[in-house]
Amino acid sequence: QLQLVESVGGLVQAGGSLRLSCVPSISIFTINSMGWYRQTPGKQRDLVAAIISGGATNYADPVKGRFTISRDNAKNTVYLEMNNLKPEDTAVYYCHAVLVYGLEYTDYWGQGTQVTVSS
Repeated sequence: QLQLVESVGGLVQAGGSLRLSCVPSISIFTINSMGWYRQTPGKQRDLVAAIISGGATNYADPVKGRFTISRDNAKNTVYLEMNNLKPEDTAVYYCHAVLVYGLEYTDYWGQGTQVTVSS
């Protein structure tokens, strides 16, 4: 069973920066992809950014140019660097991982961490 431990989010003013981290309970080398999703009350959970095992990244349009996802293999950690934060970035952020064994595809989620951006 894969567990994902996220750092604590926080409250930041618009235009500020925040970095989230996510540490998996297994080697990051064995995980096919990791990423971050976010969710606000009453809405679906949406992808923010993802990084696959080969290092390629993918970003949602609203965060392109402001957020950066990265992976530190030595620390077995994935980071989400968030710059120029906007009030609309306020959400619960969830770390996400995918393990693929043959044809079996399994999602894992962190507990979620609140990020609040004040105007």
